[in-house]
Amino acid sequence: MSEKEIPVPVPAATILILRDSPDGMEVFMVVRHHQIDFASGALVFPGGKVAAGDEAVRDRCTGAQHLDDTQFSLQVAAIREAFEECGILLAAERGSQDLIKGARLATLDHYQVPLSKGEMTIGEFLEKEDLVLQLDRLHHFAHWITPEMMPKRFDTHFYLAIAPADHIAVHDGHESVDSVWIKPEQALQEAQAGKRTIIFPTRLNIEMLARSQSVAEALKDAANRDIVTVTPWTEKRQAGVYLCIQPEAGYAVSEEKMEGQPA
Repeated sequence: MSEKEIPVPVPAATILILRDSPDGMEVFMVVRHHQIDFASGALVFPGGKVAAGDEAVRDRCTGAQHLDDTQFSLQVAAIREAFEECGILLAAERGSQDLIKGARLATLDHYQVPLSKGEMTIGEFLEKEDLVLQLDRLHHFAHWITPEMMPKRFDTHFYLAIAPADHIAVHDGHESVDSVWIKPEQALQEAQAGKRTIIFPTRLNIEMLARSQSVAEALKDAANRDIVTVTPWTEKRQAGVYLCIQPEAGYAVSEEKMEGQPA
């Protein structure tokens, strides 16, 4: 593939919504593909592409003063996608510093579909309901860019957020057909046992998350860690084809043999 044929990565954001449970920290994940009577489909974190209008709501956000336009749009996209895909909304009534209550949130679910279909912008939604997004509730966790050899590429930033106590997370039934609150260790165990499908970037970020025992510890670890941009590449070696990432990114592995690839 020549340089001019390499697809430009599309800006995207993913959100890891966390809560503490009696058994340990859990993360909310959705199932994008599911097959009856077969192993559960691919587990992913809610997220998606930056949408038109995400960049135009600075007057409807807190915590945006130190963000450039790219960072700002990504964080708006992360909050919007969380609302579209699982019904959690990191927003407050104008003039309040407190997240909206679950009862108020329940009156807003009819906006999820028009937002996800692009029939309404996030700005129109916020103006209509007089809400303010709370970007300062997001914590940068990771940055991955799809490899250059892929036909579709995404420049994805991952964010952590604490789950609001009375917001009920549930999959949207369209892009996501199932959902689960799950401990990182359990997700990894179920993937290893063949009960779940978890793609490489998701798995490595779950492994990173699993180093923390609580939400507070996860937020602290993310704040103290240098976020290194990860752009995977492949290397053909005598033993086979390996998928590699930047070692300085701090993940448990920096290379892995690709199954089914000839030596």
